[in-house]
Amino acid sequence: MRVLITDSYDQMGLEAAKIVAGQIYLKPNSVLGLATGSTPLSMYERLVAVHRTVGLDFSEVTTFNLDEYIGMGPDNPQSYHYFMQKHFFKHINIKPENVHIPNGMAQDVIAEGERYEQLIAAKGGIDLQVLGIGQNAHIGFNEPDVKFAATTHKVELDEETILANSRFFNNVDEVPRYAISMGIKTIMMAERVILLANGRNKARAVYKAVCGDVTPEAPASILQLHRDVVVILDKEAAELLPANVVSI
Repeated sequence: MRVLITDSYDQMGLEAAKIVAGQIYLKPNSVLGLATGSTPLSMYERLVAVHRTVGLDFSEVTTFNLDEYIGMGPDNPQSYHYFMQKHFFKHINIKPENVHIPNGMAQDVIAEGERYEQLIAAKGGIDLQVLGIGQNAHIGFNEPDVKFAATTHKVELDEETILANSRFFNNVDEVPRYAISMGIKTIMMAERVILLANGRNKARAVYKAVCGDVTPEAPASILQLHRDVVVILDKEAAELLPANVVSI
């Protein structure tokens, strides 16, 4: 695990975009695992800029998003389908058929999880997975106590996660209580992983992920066992880390 400390949120996004762009240049038909939320927005903005200015080509790229709220259709402005279209996909030359996001409206969530796993397997697995981290150290929507062996599955969101996500809604009561999420096992099978975090409110979760015990109580801690992980942080998110774990 490498830990990179940057001066700002924008610099964090730039460093992440460099890695993603490099992956695509080296392997034009890369399979990317993508995350939503405010954390990766700077990375998406940088990737769009590289596409527009120097022609970074997404035409052969396939993407799989981590999660979606259950009961939320793709046209809902709060859905992750909508988020990805608004902030990324509509600005690049990716083919719609190469974009994959869990179906939050699926009648059979178990079958949807199996379908999603089969799609990932059919593409040969994920080459590069981008992750954020929750204040309780969740990755995807894999909350504390979720088994590490889980693949794409239904999750009940913790109250802490619901409260954190309520900033995107009119009030906390509008936040869905369930989601479908790529599981820890699926995430760990990616060839490479980038974990992004910014802000002092993520510092304790980052410490657990990087320095804590490997336990389902802190789902991101499992990344300590992955063969190729880069953790990219701003200074505030890194403030609890000891100096000896920092690369630059």
